Amino acid sequence: MAELYLVEFKGWRKEYFFNTYYHSLKPTDYVIIQADRGEDIGLLSKKITVEVDFEDTTKPRSILRRASDADMVKYHEIQEKEIKHKAEVEELIRKHGLMMKVVDIEWQFDGNRMTIFFTADHRVDFRELVKDLAAKYKTRIELRQIGVRDEARRIGGIGICGLQQCCNTFIKEFTPITTQHAREQDLPLNPSKISGNCGRLLCCLRYEADLYELCKAKFPPIGALIRSKMGNGVIERIDIFNEEAVIRVEEGVLVRSSAEDIVVVDTKTPIPKQRSLNIVVEIESETEKDEQAQKELKKLDDADDV
Repeated sequence: MAELYLVEFKGWRKEYFFNTYYHSLKPTDYVIIQADRGEDIGLLSKKITVEVDFEDTTKPRSILRRASDADMVKYHEIQEKEIKHKAEVEELIRKHGLMMKVVDIEWQFDGNRMTIFFTADHRVDFRELVKDLAAKYKTRIELRQIGVRDEARRIGGIGICGLQQCCNTFIKEFTPITTQHAREQDLPLNPSKISGNCGRLLCCLRYEADLYELCKAKFPPIGALIRSKMGNGVIERIDIFNEEAVIRVEEGVLVRSSAEDIVVVDTKTPIPKQRSLNIVVEIESETEKDEQAQKELKKLDDADDV
């Protein structure tokens, strides 16, 4: 069976392709691939060595050839043309008075299609715009409205963690995220701390949520009065990464215990009011009272474009 490769295109789009014609290829090679109604160019990301089930998806097309020097010259010319045409398209949008923002323009390698990616707050009637674009560029025009998460993916960037955005690496599809995911992970509800470059909630809030849920299920709830090998006390918090409960024992000392060493005595006993605890509660209360923060949090929850 032909080798299977993952090919990356502009805007961090990735698709599978078969090396049907058994070319000698290696990662980081540019290749010409079979596209819808023609040819396109992409970068070999990696060779797939595990079996992939394509029953529910479109069967991968073929890699036609390794890109030649002439192909690469043409590719660089296309990149320069895309920058120039973006400014031209923006001018036509202003001419038609349309409320839309051009994020990117992508020309298919063979010139048979020009795709314009844009964002807009509402649906846009761009029929007259398409007519002008088709007349100007003499090719098939496709306008594709995308969300702010897709915009961030196409632009690329570094997250607040200091690493490349998750949407540019391993995340294939966006899933709904709410501030409840942040609450479950005991994170401060500060919009600037839990939002990504796209202005929406961080993607990592979603894919880490299951870990927190599984770990917390092993322990009694926060505030429960328990007995352990370290003494009697109240569970103050759960250390997720070490899978330990932090317990304030009767002497006011903080100790740690695994789930296996804990016996629940009472889940309704309130946490003793310690000075250090009051400071935390006070800070959290001030955050909850901040109206602007609450409005921003509500916007994040109400955002329906994932």
